[in-house]
Amino acid sequence: MLISARIMRHARRFIWALVLSTPLIIAGSPASSEKRLDEQELYNQLTLFGDVLEQVRRNYVDAPSDKELIEAALSGMMASLDPHSAYLPPKNFEDMQVETKGEFGGLGIEVTMENGLVKVIAPIDDTPASRADMRPNDLISELDGNPVLGLTLSEAVELMRGEKGKPITLTVLREGEKEPLEIVIIRDTIRIRAVRTRIEGPDKNIAYIRLTTFNSQTTKNLKKAFNSLPAEIGTQKLAGYIIDLRNNPGGLLREAISVSDTMLDRGEIVSTRGRNEDDSSRFSARRGDMARGLPIVVMINGGSASASEIVAGALQDHHRAVIMGTQSFGKGSVQSIMPLGNDGALRMTTARYFTPSGRSIQAKGITPDIIAEQELPEELQGREGRREADLRGALDGKDIDGSSNGGASQAGEEKKRKNPIAFIPPKPEDDKQLQDAIRLLIGLRETASATNAPNS
Repeated sequence: MLISARIMRHARRFIWALVLSTPLIIAGSPASSEKRLDEQELYNQLTLFGDVLEQVRRNYVDAPSDKELIEAALSGMMASLDPHSAYLPPKNFEDMQVETKGEFGGLGIEVTMENGLVKVIAPIDDTPASRADMRPNDLISELDGNPVLGLTLSEAVELMRGEKGKPITLTVLREGEKEPLEIVIIRDTIRIRAVRTRIEGPDKNIAYIRLTTFNSQTTKNLKKAFNSLPAEIGTQKLAGYIIDLRNNPGGLLREAISVSDTMLDRGEIVSTRGRNEDDSSRFSARRGDMARGLPIVVMINGGSASASEIVAGALQDHHRAVIMGTQSFGKGSVQSIMPLGNDGALRMTTARYFTPSGRSIQAKGITPDIIAEQELPEELQGREGRREADLRGALDGKDIDGSSNGGASQAGEEKKRKNPIAFIPPKPEDDKQLQDAIRLLIGLRETASATNAPNS
């Protein structure tokens, strides 16, 4: 263990030199004294970390891997910040880059960690997970019989990924079920269709556009839909658009901005604010509403998160769309990817985002203009959904003026009245929320026609 002790002595000398270098230059000011105390405390904590590392390397029953020890420390540090910050080892960072391009191998679910278990935010449409009836708020406790507890989110995701055709057994804790469920899913190549379209309504004059995620293909395919659907329906016949963001867990910030821009002519879309003033940004729309001023109904539910909420909030604040459904998830933070020298990366929360009116939806969500509850099958009735405010370590919600957005008190109220679970029936005719949106859009079309009539 002589080598270990020598390493630690050199490390301590380096840390001490690093910590003391700045105070020596600026000594004399009151601020420098306070800074010196902070850096002394940092040095003490780093020394403690070095002592623990040395003890583990010297005395643990089996010789541990230095690389695994450091990666575990990095993962624990990032996980302690909030539910969305993480250390990404090289393989996980590579997988994340592939995923944002819209194709990867795995199950097709958006997940986070809660109380040491993997929590499903939403299954992605037309993937093995959705076909296996995985549902929002499911908690995965075991993967192929191995406990999830003790794994980082990155490690759990890595285990769920794999070659096409290979099965995996998930042990799922589902509210309302007395016993854990054993769900076998066959892995597949996940090709995410970010945009799905069809024609709806009794007169086949409503353009339905479902956004399943916000990856690098979303805006491009949305623009194609805005061009193809009017041609298919007929521009004179087209009554308006339904933009379905239900169970869309989010994705890339730039895609949320460009998607919003397709339906706005002017004005702010979203602003972000970090710890420092230099970290603030504002993003505005450019002229060109691809919906050509026609009525828009945006559908959201408890599975609509992050980028979905940016789009819904921008269209709501500018009165460009009617937001319909149930309260959204409430993820109002921005994560930045910071590549590291080992080909890994940090995914770290660096800013909060705000709607054009200065609202933060962190731990609160977007409140629909019109509440439309979903009719649930018997086995789902009485089950309670979970949102950002329920996650351990979730950030507090503060509006752009620094005042609380009321997310915590609202979460308390919703616990009393039950937060509806995010569920979309597979058949459109059984989808009450969708049918309500269709009726609303027909009514908006009729109102607009009456208003524009010569004798109105």
